[in-house]
Amino acid sequence: MRETHLAYLNLGSNIQPKTNLPKAVALLSKFGEIKKTSSVWESEAVGADGPNYLNVCLLYQCEFTLAELKENVVNPIESALGRVRSGNKFAARTIDIDIVVFDGEFVSEDNWSLAYIIIPLADIFPRYRNPKTEESIAVIATRLRKQVWMEARHGVFTDLR
Repeated sequence: MRETHLAYLNLGSNIQPKTNLPKAVALLSKFGEIKKTSSVWESEAVGADGPNYLNVCLLYQCEFTLAELKENVVNPIESALGRVRSGNKFAARTIDIDIVVFDGEFVSEDNWSLAYIIIPLADIFPRYRNPKTEESIAVIATRLRKQVWMEARHGVFTDLR
């Protein structure tokens, strides 16, 4: 039996999100177990005009390493759901799956300032701390909530698992 890993994944969509987020969750469930789910959060598109995004964070347990998770699960699911990568990193998308925390390590320093990642993550991992500043995710999320518009959308999905 392989070693299990815990990953916090942020899923976002602004093209048919009420369809694509549940589909992504169903596909993820084929490769691992979803242990926790944040509230669904609505935010404005960042960097370009477009429909608002819906984002959700999941605690995901799997037997994949970080590289395997990205290559064998995340990328194929994004492709299966019609994710098109272009030169515009702010283009509308059917699904975007970011690995935010893997086995306790924050994957990208750039994510600390992104409300659409930090606020949903704070729902399910509020005590996680930025190793550089020692601030908890909950404190950072509170600060970001004052800087950007985001709304929890309760009842958007009755069950994402």
